[in-house]
Amino acid sequence: MTIRAVVRGVGHYLPDRVVPNSELEAIVETTDEWIRTRSGIERRHFAAEGQTTSDLAARAARAALEDAGLQPDDIDTLIVATSTADLTFPSAATMVQAALGMTRGFAFDVQAVCAGFVYALANADALIRSGQALRVLVIGAETFSRLMDWNDRATCVLFGDGAGAVVLEGTESAGTSADRGILATDLHSDGRFKDLLYVDGGSSTGTTGHLRMQGREVFRHAVEKLAETAHTALEKAGLGAGDVDWIVPHQANLRIISATAQRMQVPMDRVILTVQDHGNTSAASIPLALSVGKARGQIKEGDLLVTEAIGGGLAWGSVVLRW
Repeated sequence: MTIRAVVRGVGHYLPDRVVPNSELEAIVETTDEWIRTRSGIERRHFAAEGQTTSDLAARAARAALEDAGLQPDDIDTLIVATSTADLTFPSAATMVQAALGMTRGFAFDVQAVCAGFVYALANADALIRSGQALRVLVIGAETFSRLMDWNDRATCVLFGDGAGAVVLEGTESAGTSADRGILATDLHSDGRFKDLLYVDGGSSTGTTGHLRMQGREVFRHAVEKLAETAHTALEKAGLGAGDVDWIVPHQANLRIISATAQRMQVPMDRVILTVQDHGNTSAASIPLALSVGKARGQIKEGDLLVTEAIGGGLAWGSVVLRW
C-alpha cells in the first residue's frame, strides 16, 4: 500500500474591498481596456487598513477546516506560503496557529513567491508520505497591494490580496495513477533570473521596497517553464495531457495561462480561471482557484488536476493530484 496526501477540505477568503479597473484609472495612467487586454484582469480585492496576511490566512483556514469537518487540533502541521508575512518573525504560520487555537503540532512558512503554494504542497506531501504528519493544513495568503509602486502602471494594476487553503490527509492507496491525492510533484529554481521579478527592499536593507518586474521576460520564461514542469510531473505520475480534467494554474495573467494551456495541448474549457476577479494573488492564487472551482461545481471527486506556478527567484513547479 502507498500513503497519498488526499484533499479533505478547501476554503478561501477575500477582503471586502473590491477594486475594479476603473478605480485604478484615477490613480495611475491606465485604462480598463489596457488592463483587460494585457492581463485579463477586471477587478481585484485589497485588504483593509490593519488587515494582515495572517488575518486572511486564518479566515481561509477556518473555511477549509469547516469543509473538511475537522477542528484545529486535528491538524498536525500548518504551512503558510507567503511573501508578505505580517512581521520579519515570527512566521505567519505560527500566528495563524495561534489565531485558530491550534495547540499541537508545528507550523512554518514557505517563501517561493508565486510558486509558494506548489512548494508548500510538495513539502506537505513529503511530510505525510514520511509519516511525520497525518493531516496538514496548507495555506497560500498574500497582501501584495502593500508592495505596489503606484507610479508603475505595468505592475500596480496586476496584483491583489487574498488567501486560500486546503487540508491534506494521509490515506492508504493502491499506489497507482488512479489513486486520489497527490500523485507527483516537480520543483525548480534558478537564481540567475532574480532581476526579472523582485522586491527592491527587505529587512536587511532597512526598507520594505516595491515590486519590480521585467514583464516581457517573465512572460517568456513562464510559458516555457510552466508547460515543461507540468509535462514532467505528469510523466512522473505515469499520465499525459489527455488524462487531465483541469489545469488549475497560478492566476498571473490570462495570456500566460492561455499560452501554457496551448503548449500542453489542453483546451481552455479545461482550465480553472479566476484571474479576472482576483488579479494576481501570488501564493494565494492556486488555492483560491481550487476553492472557487469546487464551489462552482467544476472540480469533482476523482478529477485529475495539474497545478503549476512560477514566481520570483525564479522559482517554479507543478503538482499532479486526483481530487
